[in-house]
Amino acid sequence: MLAQCVKYFPNILNEIGQIADNHGFSVYVVGGFIRDLLLSDDPYSDVRMDLDFTIVGDALEFTKLLQKEYNAKNVVVFERFGTTMLELNGYKLEFVTAREESYLENSRKPMVKKADLKSDLARRDFTINTLAVGLNNNNWGKMYDPFNGMSDLDQKIIRTPLEPSITFKDDPLRILRAIRFATLLNFEIDLETERSITKMASRLEIVSKERITDEFFKILSAPKPSTGLLLMDKLDVLAHVLPELIDMKGVEQRKGFHHKDVFYHTLIVVDNIAKVSDKLNLRLAALFHDVAKPQTKRFDEKVGWTFHGHDEIGARMMEGISKRMRISNDVKEFVQKLIRLHLRPIFLVSEDVTDSAIRRFIVQAGEELDDLLKLCRADITSGNPKRVKEHLKNFDYVMSRVGEVMEKDQLRGFQSPVRGEKIMEVCGISPSPLVGKFKKAIEDAILDGKIPNEYDAALSYLEELKVELLHPGSLENSNR
Repeated sequence: MLAQCVKYFPNILNEIGQIADNHGFSVYVVGGFIRDLLLSDDPYSDVRMDLDFTIVGDALEFTKLLQKEYNAKNVVVFERFGTTMLELNGYKLEFVTAREESYLENSRKPMVKKADLKSDLARRDFTINTLAVGLNNNNWGKMYDPFNGMSDLDQKIIRTPLEPSITFKDDPLRILRAIRFATLLNFEIDLETERSITKMASRLEIVSKERITDEFFKILSAPKPSTGLLLMDKLDVLAHVLPELIDMKGVEQRKGFHHKDVFYHTLIVVDNIAKVSDKLNLRLAALFHDVAKPQTKRFDEKVGWTFHGHDEIGARMMEGISKRMRISNDVKEFVQKLIRLHLRPIFLVSEDVTDSAIRRFIVQAGEELDDLLKLCRADITSGNPKRVKEHLKNFDYVMSRVGEVMEKDQLRGFQSPVRGEKIMEVCGISPSPLVGKFKKAIEDAILDGKIPNEYDAALSYLEELKVELLHPGSLENSNR
């Protein structure tokens, strides 16, 4: 298998090997590049542009040679760790001095010392990432596999090269990385590694929130995110990353009424979204759209279980979740908007629903309308096929009404056709809250169907408003 893959090595590896030979360095390409090449169905198109190398010697000195040879500008040096990064010919290259690492109990910052190749590979997270291939003339294309990574690749197993407790104690973030690789590659985590993850999940508390969120987002970006979320739950990791999802679990029955398990419903919704969109923001909205259901669950003797207000309360909960997870404001606001609006189409399921109601829904959704509608469709889940069919029919009706009104009224990016400057000119007023009052009155008239969404109609309506708002009572007096 390796012999076939070597022919796909980019030329940059030959050049690095030749420079190493010329200056007496031993160099190996390691980790993800080898793993992904061996797993790829199309090595020609799937070659990674980020490559990792181990130097037996001094990576900093070797990088200086490369910098001089290629006149490279973008060089980053982490002298303490014997690591350098640079860009060459479109590739992002990282070189590390072969080393051993040790960690203090409550720190992820390693203490390092130089070592041989096997010791360097032993410090890596999983056996499938410990594969190394020689690039020197005397070992070109030779595989080094001291921890049986090839076998684990064949068997689709995630396993640590050392005792799992050592690997996860050194770097607890590897707990999430194990779940991420299992999710993305559709691999199994071996039993001993699983047990260690469960035992050491609380070690994630010493990892920065930014790094945890970064790994979690990669899990959520998988083709089937529920695989990773279920693994996080099974291995007691979810409680340390997203305890809000734990609260969603369980079904309660009372007087013949029961509600669906919100946790498993959410997983289905996230997977439904993953089938139609790669947008991480939209997947987050799917993940959190029902986050407030546990807090709003009430039992009504007549109708059964209710979750009144879970849309608004869920949007508010995103403030705390986003702060903890270090989610950007733009992403937070997108998710909040979709949580607040995800129930609106339900209220529009009526044959006599007015154009005005549809217009207001379109304007409220704004640029996020398409994403909101994807979420609403993905939210239709049930173990009862007849009920799903009925809900889909209702949703399709709402979609058709939205399409009709949008085509008729040109509501994309809707706002008053008459802008603030024109309002001040026509009405002879200065910048003030009154300008906004005029603008809103025009927008409401359009949304209520009083006037068409056209400039001339809006301008004529403004003339009427000017008399009414600036000279109240004048129309009444003139008609006496």
